[in-house]
Amino acid sequence: MLILTTFGRPGCLRRAMEAGATGFLVKGGPVEELAAAIRRVLAGETVVDPALATAALSAGPNPLTSRESDTLKASADGATVADIAARLHLSESTVRNRLSSAIGKTGTRNRMEALREAPGQGRL
Repeated sequence: MLILTTFGRPGCLRRAMEAGATGFLVKGGPVEELAAAIRRVLAGETVVDPALATAALSAGPNPLTSRESDTLKASADGATVADIAARLHLSESTVRNRLSSAIGKTGTRNRMEALREAPGQGRL
């Protein structure tokens, strides 16, 4: 499977590869390169946009645990800690701890900033 996207972010690349993609290109390149990439993927090769691969490697592994990511995602609609806890069947203190940890790992000041920064850092 070859993904052609406008979202050239390390997190998108990481999720696509984990889902089984064998190619990942950002739109806007020459048509000839796209055609060549399609042929290479059909031949069994893996094709990744070089600039995006470099960005993904420099971003390093995702420091957020899956539970921290899930809790951060659950806060995306502006839900309160109590709402998130009920939705995820957790205690409010567990939600606070996970959000605090995610905020610290993304180097942001609050969960809304963490939600904005994490995908670009390859962390959601």
